[in-house]
Amino acid sequence: MELKTAAAILAAMAGAVLVPMYASAKWAVLRKHEAIIHADNDDVGPTLFFISDIHRRRVSRKLVRQAGGPFDAVIIGGDLAEGGVPETRIRNNIKRLSALGPIYYVWGNNDREVGEALIRAAVSEAGGMVLDNESAELMAGSVRWMIVGTDDTSSHNVDVNKAFRDVQQGDAVVFISHSPKVFEMLGSKNPEVRMAGHTHGGQIRLGRFGMLEKGRFRSDNGQVELVSNGYGTSLVPLRLGAPAECHIIRLRAEKKESTGEL
Repeated sequence: MELKTAAAILAAMAGAVLVPMYASAKWAVLRKHEAIIHADNDDVGPTLFFISDIHRRRVSRKLVRQAGGPFDAVIIGGDLAEGGVPETRIRNNIKRLSALGPIYYVWGNNDREVGEALIRAAVSEAGGMVLDNESAELMAGSVRWMIVGTDDTSSHNVDVNKAFRDVQQGDAVVFISHSPKVFEMLGSKNPEVRMAGHTHGGQIRLGRFGMLEKGRFRSDNGQVELVSNGYGTSLVPLRLGAPAECHIIRLRAEKKESTGEL
């Protein structure tokens, strides 16, 4: 009897912990950010929707309704899928996101497990663009806004110079990679905005402690950096202390002030 009672208590305790973690993994925070970057002229910039690390999860209709839009770019920051995710789910997720605006996608370390051809076809059929060491013009006013993306580090095919080859002096650059480690590979390139996912914010954290750094958004001195906790999960469908999230980012350019130095 005592063993049964102890087992029941342990099961109740486990449930009290695991149920909220499972619920947290099925929920998502829609975070809204505004940031100013420095440029050669003042300019009303793009409004972006960023989502990464969808993995096995379905993009919910509720999320699409809440996001609203339309956006100048809907950015999928890698790990759209992983091995075993049905093709129909991948296509439906892209289709739902494309209702918010034009799709731009970068490879994650798990995506090719479902087949590179499938991902390319699904993005193309939604009118989107795969940014594997590529760039595209988002909008042009008094400032030309460019979006630049690289392949993932797992491919051993990251080519920063190729990705930036069409970027001109004076352009405002939104740079996308799946892993924030690519930020360290930029060398002399200094994009105004950097975005990544991959870390899941550690996914399961005990207070300040986690396997990887928690997601962050920083805007300082005309430079913006976003590393997202991501939307889905990997290995286990649980989250603790690193809630699932996606992002709306409104950008604006302000003319750099002259220092007066010679």
